[in-house]
Amino acid sequence: MGASRVRVLAAVSIVVAVAGCARFDDSATSPFTPAPTFDAGGEVRPRPPGTPPTSPREPLPTVEPAPCIDPDPAVVVTCLDTTGGMAMLPGGDSALVTERRTGRILRVTPGKPTEEFARLDVDGSSDGGLLDVALSPTFVEDNLVYAYVSTPGDNRVVRVAPGDVPKDVLTGIPRGSVGNTGALTFAGPNELLVLTGDAGNASAATDPGSLAGKLLRVTALTPGPPGSQPFPQVALSGIGGAGDVCVDPTDQNIWVTDRTPLEDRLQKVAPNGAAGVPVWTWPDKPGVAGCTAGGGSVAIALTAGRALALLDTDPQTGAVTAAPSLIAQDRYGRLGAAALGAENTIWVSTVNKADGQPGGPTDDRVVKIPAPQGGGGFD
Repeated sequence: MGASRVRVLAAVSIVVAVAGCARFDDSATSPFTPAPTFDAGGEVRPRPPGTPPTSPREPLPTVEPAPCIDPDPAVVVTCLDTTGGMAMLPGGDSALVTERRTGRILRVTPGKPTEEFARLDVDGSSDGGLLDVALSPTFVEDNLVYAYVSTPGDNRVVRVAPGDVPKDVLTGIPRGSVGNTGALTFAGPNELLVLTGDAGNASAATDPGSLAGKLLRVTALTPGPPGSQPFPQVALSGIGGAGDVCVDPTDQNIWVTDRTPLEDRLQKVAPNGAAGVPVWTWPDKPGVAGCTAGGGSVAIALTAGRALALLDTDPQTGAVTAAPSLIAQDRYGRLGAAALGAENTIWVSTVNKADGQPGGPTDDRVVKIPAPQGGGGFD
């Protein structure tokens, strides 16, 4: 593995270099829900082919809708409501994906029925809801997950076990009319990284007394009464609209995506806790969202950009060494979450239903995209 320029597999969709769009900065329903019913407004009487209706009012024969199946072999699951976050399960052959507005955490596996892992009571209005999920470092033993959720009064982190009620881990993250997105990942066995949006208030993002607009290191993971948790350590402040936080397991660098009124950003936080540094910015604001990292490369899902962006980083400095490349541009629409799966694949979820206008009959979806090989990261 290395940090040379990305060479994308021929099986992957169009790869184009982003030029002029970025610069260095030195500073729904699911497959297992009941199928919809259709009422034609009257009794339908079958006729032999070519036979005209017996009266102008006789309805035409009802055509049964096609099942919710996508012909693309890269599609893992179809017909989800608008998605939130995603976490790969051990082995990398299945994942937990959240539906932001319904509060469902779903287990998705290629070729198998979708299973409901848990359902949370969330406020999915505006951009809130069930926003992300992270596996407990001891998930194989305890089957616990941590979720970032919105309530009517705040955003918070809860711990979830199947069949049990959620337990509060961190409450009081400000909620606003916008800017409620957030993300989770573990940086170590006892350290949960929590990325919070600015709740539509840029000044809160720089206020040391506010949990909004921050990357937080949470080590008090035992649930307790609201307000009982100690104020977590702030690893990074000044976050705008939270995108995602991901850790490269090869060098432990922490990567953060966020969106500001001026630009979208990729920032790096060193393992030693050094202040975050923007390593790449997008003045055209393609909507940076989910990220996954490995082998010195970072993959970022783009919403408005409708693609997966790939960036190589210098192994010594962590600086981005070349303009991002784009994979699967315009193939699956607006992308949200991203996670590294087995067999050198990057799983992404779509958020085409977020604005009420799905891009196709099988949205929203989870898709497997082959990762670059032979010189880039993710090998």
